[in-house]
Amino acid sequence: MTGFATEVDVARLATRALEARLPRAEWTHEAHFALALWVMRHRPELGAPDQFRALNLRLNDSHGTPNTDTSGYHHTITVASLRAVAAVLATHGEDEPLTGVLAEMMRGPFGRSDWILGHWSREVLFSVEARRGWVAPDREPLPWPA
Repeated sequence: MTGFATEVDVARLATRALEARLPRAEWTHEAHFALALWVMRHRPELGAPDQFRALNLRLNDSHGTPNTDTSGYHHTITVASLRAVAAVLATHGEDEPLTGVLAEMMRGPFGRSDWILGHWSREVLFSVEARRGWVAPDREPLPWPA
């Protein structure tokens, strides 16, 4: 079970995130994936890495979270997560509720915030370069297209 029981819950999160009104306490690991799922299905133009970056930067600013070389927005994690979401959505029908897709993701590897460390070493993933821009995996390639 996730924190998103209905499609309305996911849409409400997305609306508040897009308007930079989502409280920081609600900006959880699961919420990141819920927002990405909603955006990729309902506002795919915002799913492009630069658009999603802008959305995240604005939301972090609204929380008072500095976007620096050591905190806030992380481009490589965002791009990898967007690719994962696109791949997962491609295996589900367009009418399948996002709550079910999200629940499936949270029951699997994506439910753990360290899923990404199977593809990147900590040293590379948490480098300034990876935070600012895309850095390819140094452990295991992502199984989804660029």
